[in-house]
Amino acid sequence: MKGNILFVTFWSYKDALVQTYALPYINIIRKMTEKETKFYIITFEQKKFEMTDDERVLLGQQLNSRNIHLVSFPYKKFGIRKLFSSIGNLYSMIRVVKDKKISIIHAFGPNAGIFGYLLSWISGVKLIIDSYEPHAECMVESGEWSKNGPAHKILFKFEKLETKRADYLIGTTAAMKDYARAKYKIEPRQFFVKPACIDFTHFYPRKKSPELLEKYQLGDKIICVYAGKLGGTYLKDEVFEFVKSCYEYWGDRFVYLMLTSEDKSKVKEMVSLHGIPNEVVITEYVEHSDIPRYLSLGDFGINPQVPVPSKRYGTPIKNGEYWAMGLPVIISPKISDDSDIIEENNIGIIMDFQNKRIYTESIKKMDELLTANSKEKLQEKIFSVAKKHRSYGIAEDVYSRIYSDLNV
Repeated sequence: MKGNILFVTFWSYKDALVQTYALPYINIIRKMTEKETKFYIITFEQKKFEMTDDERVLLGQQLNSRNIHLVSFPYKKFGIRKLFSSIGNLYSMIRVVKDKKISIIHAFGPNAGIFGYLLSWISGVKLIIDSYEPHAECMVESGEWSKNGPAHKILFKFEKLETKRADYLIGTTAAMKDYARAKYKIEPRQFFVKPACIDFTHFYPRKKSPELLEKYQLGDKIICVYAGKLGGTYLKDEVFEFVKSCYEYWGDRFVYLMLTSEDKSKVKEMVSLHGIPNEVVITEYVEHSDIPRYLSLGDFGINPQVPVPSKRYGTPIKNGEYWAMGLPVIISPKISDDSDIIEENNIGIIMDFQNKRIYTESIKKMDELLTANSKEKLQEKIFSVAKKHRSYGIAEDVYSRIYSDLNV
């Protein structure tokens, strides 16, 4: 099949989800397709990720040298303004599909899949839905959306339409196929499984960064790291209650390092609200290229997702990054396949963050895990799990099967 490929994301280019979740896969596909095939990447740019003119010029040069081109739209929150802007955006995308001779639309996630579906339906172009997982039901279960609200109804409807139309579906867990049958009443045509894979040339076990240890005066601190946001499908108050319990257990030896794009003032409010000393919490926004250096400071990581049923069908990328760095993880129960992997391999603790009564017990178990073996042996063990479950080889196999079938 001759033609070019349109990759649709629902994120800003500088967002970690593009940098860690979309671009690495696009790079893999770039290597297995003809150089003459042009790639177009759609992003929706938020103000907080805004690039300078110089950054845009440099990025354009870097991408264009590999026959990759960026097509960006301003991001709007759900509402009337978004509805009207989406109509305009869709029209512009239709022009891209037509003018750039697009033969494959490859959408990352169900939100981007809305545009992917509409473009495929209008143009007849082949459709791939990557990172195929439920989002509408997850937002309802976590309390962010109302089941009878327009956001849930619209996205759930489109998830069903995407499932029916997609020529290829790439789920993050095998169980997603069962979800499609049960919830959408549809048997996926061609279904593949690819978890959130990790670049092991970027994420790998290492000693704590001497420069950062000195910068933050961390010395021999026990450091809990969290790379993520507050709220949404992630818990908020419970996280700071847990941090407070860690401080009560370890005392001044404990530090919580939060790597996030959240406003620092919001984090400070939570720290004050939960009676945590300011020096216990460090908040930083870090470019993704520098995330491994900051994660190296950690002794363990946390993944405080709201443990709702639909979380069984997605795969958080942060778990793979923690594992690749050799970090044990405290995770909510029944998250993807990852909670089971952690428990089976004894590389972390399964803990319901919503149950404060078990905090101290879980913290004690983590303390025992950290002291039972040398840091190097623990890192080696966890890294071996990462290589088994998060290797890019998994993605390469899936994409080679799909794109060889498409003959691009």
